[in-house]
Amino acid sequence: MGERAQSNAHPANGRLADFLPYQLSVTSNAVSSWIAGAYRARFGLKIAEWRVMAVLGDCGAATQRELTDATLMDKVAVNRACKVLEDRNLAARRPNAGDGRSHLLELTGEGRAVHDEVMPMARAMEAEIFSTLADAEREQLRGLLRRLFEQTESMRPTSRS
Repeated sequence: MGERAQSNAHPANGRLADFLPYQLSVTSNAVSSWIAGAYRARFGLKIAEWRVMAVLGDCGAATQRELTDATLMDKVAVNRACKVLEDRNLAARRPNAGDGRSHLLELTGEGRAVHDEVMPMARAMEAEIFSTLADAEREQLRGLLRRLFEQTESMRPTSRS
C-alpha cells in the first residue's frame, strides 16, 4: 500500500494491515498456499481436501459434521472435499453405527499412504518457515496462537449449523 493511502487512514479506525484478523488471515493464507502448492503438484490435492485428510489421518473415521467442526471450514467445502477424496479412492464412507442418519468417512489404504507421504513434507516446510524464529520464539508463538484460539472459541455461540 502506498504512503498516501497509509497517511489517509483515520487514527481512530487504524489501518487494515494492523488489524489482527487481517494479519492472521493473510499469514495463514500465505503459509497454506505455499505448502498447498507442493502437495497439489505432487498429489493433486487442494487445501480443503488435504485438511480433511489430515484430520482423518490424525483422528480416524469421522462424520462430515465432525470434519466441519475440526477444520472450521464451511460444510459445503467439507462436503466437496469428501466427495473428491471418495472419487479418488483416498477415503471411503461407511455407515455410522452410533447414528443411522450419518456416515463415517475414513482414509483408505491409498489415502493413508498419501497422508504418510504428505505429513513429513508439510513438517519440513513448516520447519523452513519457522527457521526465521528462535526455538523460544516458536514455542511462544504456538502458545499465543493457542490462547487466541481458545479465547475465540469461548466466545463462539454453542450451536453450529
